[in-house]
Amino acid sequence: MELERSIFVNDAWSERSMLSEVTGEHGYYLVAFDLETPDRIDGYAGLLAPRGGAEGDIQTIAVAPHARRRGLGRTLMLALIAETRRRGARELFLEVRADNPGAQALYRELGFEEIGVRPRYYQPDGVDAIVMRLAVPNPETTLA
Repeated sequence: MELERSIFVNDAWSERSMLSEVTGEHGYYLVAFDLETPDRIDGYAGLLAPRGGAEGDIQTIAVAPHARRRGLGRTLMLALIAETRRRGARELFLEVRADNPGAQALYRELGFEEIGVRPRYYQPDGVDAIVMRLAVPNPETTLA
């Protein structure tokens, strides 16, 4: 929660929401720990994808400022995409803040395409959410 609140200052999830997500039946969450300081979290990411369902949704991804620009966000995303495939989903969705061009670029590099906008989705900032979709690649397909 400390990392959640520090990264998503105005729109952080509540502890109750986070607990519900990480313990939910259809969720899959990853936590990356700092190798040199094992009690420090470098990032986390979560997926909602019922086994056998056609769709999955990236619920959240966060990388601590000290761990950025090292490929951790890409690694977490690739792991979520792989889990989506294992669960049988053929499409993966996410929302990204319109004012976060770095995340948008990563998602595009991974094959996501913009399919819509949710005006003023992120509150209280009133920032639009760009909705993106990935056709989940077959196991034989290599991601960038």
